[in-house]
Amino acid sequence: MATTPHSPAVQLTEHALAYLHSAALRAAALLGVADHLADGPRTAEELATATGADAAHLRRALRLLATRDVFREDPDGTFHLTPAADALRSDVPSSMRDAVVMLTDEPFWRPAGQLADTVRAGRTVFEEIFGAPYFGHLERVPAAGAVFDTGMAGLAESENDPVAAAYDFPATGTVVDIGGGRGGLLRQVLLRNPGLTGILHDQETVLRHHTLDLPGLTGRWQTHSGDFFTTVPPGADVYLLKRILHDWHDDDCLRILRTCRTAMTRPGSRLLIVDAVLPQGNDAHPGKTMDILMMTSLNGRERDESAFRQLLGAAGLKPSRTIPTESTLSIVEAVAG
Repeated sequence: MATTPHSPAVQLTEHALAYLHSAALRAAALLGVADHLADGPRTAEELATATGADAAHLRRALRLLATRDVFREDPDGTFHLTPAADALRSDVPSSMRDAVVMLTDEPFWRPAGQLADTVRAGRTVFEEIFGAPYFGHLERVPAAGAVFDTGMAGLAESENDPVAAAYDFPATGTVVDIGGGRGGLLRQVLLRNPGLTGILHDQETVLRHHTLDLPGLTGRWQTHSGDFFTTVPPGADVYLLKRILHDWHDDDCLRILRTCRTAMTRPGSRLLIVDAVLPQGNDAHPGKTMDILMMTSLNGRERDESAFRQLLGAAGLKPSRTIPTESTLSIVEAVAG
């Protein structure tokens, strides 16, 4: 029986081959194709010359991406930027190029290929593949660690200002960004709230590349190196945990949250968990995709409101409200219980 464009056979085949879209996207990002279209449309031959690629093969990869509105091909073979392709440029605000390279890098795609083994075992098989847990692997392989650091910073740039804008921060006081990476979220919070000071807490190797040294922030921030499993700066008014808890198993999350609870000595101190909050039902949500990535590589997970409430209660914290943002993330606010 012949198949139709929307038949189950075609649908399942497309799903089975979806990894080729990721592969084509990674190739375009690594070659810097979008950068070479910034001044206007170009043919595959022109792009191949500019990127050092084979013209025929490059066209085929870009043709596939154009089916998902990443680039557009004219009948004469000329390729254009689309809004999604423009975000692949390395020189635009909130560029996604580094994030795409990170999300399609070997430490994520190889464990995903063994998802069935993870589902059987009830845990990631990352260590069997790479010889160390995820973050241990990044420490042992500096090149992989650099891809992660730059990729996370790139991914966060599209989220930081919407998160900072969604919450009513106090007029004065101190904000601690725990595991805050290069400080993108803290930077936006301080820029939007001139009465606040901030502390960026992360590992020393990460803090060296912070982005807080701006004229408008002079004298309003400091860095603090440490391990959020054991200690964070005490006595702040607001603590931030952005894209941290989803990396970890519940037991590890409790260690982090209890460390935060111990540090929350100031009356009225608040903890803001910035993560995806999964909706119920069958509706699509980016967090449901990210949940599989967390499961296969890190033993982490994305959570719904009920799971956050359980974690917070076990850590001696009381959830007060959940605030949506103009990104895929929400803010789960908690106070000392």
